[in-house]
Amino acid sequence: MADTKELSNPETSLFDNSSERAKIIFGESYGLEPAFCKNSKRIKIASKINSEYKTAYKSLNFKEKIENTTTKPIFSSASTTDDLFKDTDKIINTLNGKQSKVSKRKADKPTTTSEGQLILRNGNVQNNPYFDAPPAGQQLVRKRNYEPPKPEWHAPWKLIKVLSGHMGWVRSLSVDPGNKWFASGSVDRTIKIWDLASGSLRLTLTGHISPVRGLEVSPRHPYLFSCGEDKMVKCWDLEQNKVIRHYHGHLSGIYSLSLHPVLDLLVTAGRDATARVWDIRTKQAVHVLSGHKSTIASVKCQEADPQVITGSMDSTIRLWDLAAGKTMATLTHHKKSVRALALHPTEFGFISGSAGSIKQWRCPKGDLVQNFAGHNSIVNTLSVNSDNVVFSGADNGTMRFWDWKTGHCFQDTETQIVPGSLDSEAGIFASTFDKTGLRLITGEADKSIKIYKEDENATPESHPIVWKPSLKQNKY
Repeated sequence: MADTKELSNPETSLFDNSSERAKIIFGESYGLEPAFCKNSKRIKIASKINSEYKTAYKSLNFKEKIENTTTKPIFSSASTTDDLFKDTDKIINTLNGKQSKVSKRKADKPTTTSEGQLILRNGNVQNNPYFDAPPAGQQLVRKRNYEPPKPEWHAPWKLIKVLSGHMGWVRSLSVDPGNKWFASGSVDRTIKIWDLASGSLRLTLTGHISPVRGLEVSPRHPYLFSCGEDKMVKCWDLEQNKVIRHYHGHLSGIYSLSLHPVLDLLVTAGRDATARVWDIRTKQAVHVLSGHKSTIASVKCQEADPQVITGSMDSTIRLWDLAAGKTMATLTHHKKSVRALALHPTEFGFISGSAGSIKQWRCPKGDLVQNFAGHNSIVNTLSVNSDNVVFSGADNGTMRFWDWKTGHCFQDTETQIVPGSLDSEAGIFASTFDKTGLRLITGEADKSIKIYKEDENATPESHPIVWKPSLKQNKY
């Protein structure tokens, strides 16, 4: 028994030393006091008293209270370090004694927001002189809760025209810069030119041997650019209605293209997970933007940096430095494939869409602004006009119209399928506003093209804003 008693103390000290690290990491989770070194704690509090509370001592009211109670000053230049450490030890012992009382009080009744306001405004809790409010001009103000601004009123949109002519899904759309006609590309491998005012078919271009996935009309040349799943990028001369250039380099199907608004550059992206930058005239590849791990479903170009933005099925968005050919930023907020991107025509920002998620971003760094909550489907296409109206179309035919600034959905509707089509053909693949922003064009799975415009008879009284601000909606 004597041997056992002799070993008990060394075993206890060995256990304490080995468990010290565990106490530091996990002690607070189990209600244990932090295992800090007493000397370091004493030095820390002593330095804190010297650095922070000397100014409080200099205030007139506090100085008078101290002089009435004792003649010995707390902070004297003649005091030694040992005296300061003794005072610190007293403070530590006092704090340790009060810690259990405070924890019990918190467990019995948690502090409410109103109590916090009482401390800040009245400055005295239970006549405790140490809770005196700071002097005038330095009072603490409780931060106000974020109140989302009321959305701008927009008229609801209605269907005015249905165009038929394609023999397959309509996967791409592009409007003429003069706003007189628009082009559509389809799974039937054709490109059709339509009159925007009358809706009549002007021309059909054939040349692709696979579905046409991307179209864009050049604002500075009489050219139409197209790309498809046949790995081909074509430049059509609209004066001769024939192909004048091909751009070779992609290793798989091409899903999207975009023209640079100022430079003679074309950016294409597709299933080979790369975005390629082409010189329009020389047909040479300027850059190969690699970094995505899966298919790039959408690409957009703008004049200012980032000049190229790509959205991929690896659920990321990349902002590219066009001059260096490198990634500026990678946005990983989406959880599923990013299938759609849209630039705002006047503001320096863009939106992105994936399955059940639409997000608004601020350029040039790609800061997240807000989420557009409510479209719980696979978003295939996004469009924005200059009146801050955002359109989102999904694979199940659902359509949402949003206010750009607040993210409020002011219209929730579904597409009307062409008579004779299956219910499963209610899907929207492409969309674009015309150059005035007054008409919306959609390409759909029922092989039709639909044109929408705002209801002219709608007023804020007949169609009031149904707005219920939610605490879950945050500005970032």
